[in-house]
Amino acid sequence: MQQAIVAYHQDEQHDWVAELACGHFQHVRHNPPWINRPWVTTVDGRNAMLGFLLNCKKCELGLPADMLSK
Repeated sequence: MQQAIVAYHQDEQHDWVAELACGHFQHVRHNPPWINRPWVTTVDGRNAMLGFLLNCKKCELGLPADMLSK
């Protein structure tokens, strides 16, 4: 199921995580040559991808929304 990116946060390892409109989170790493997402490395790049649709497997599985840990 396609869901829009609405925000970002970093996890404990400082990897970027997209927050999706459905309430689920999805890592958006730039780890070439396996994962090539150079846009995630800059504020402007991340902002440009707000609204971009990602496939949310958690929605397909019917999982509850994710929550940020304090």
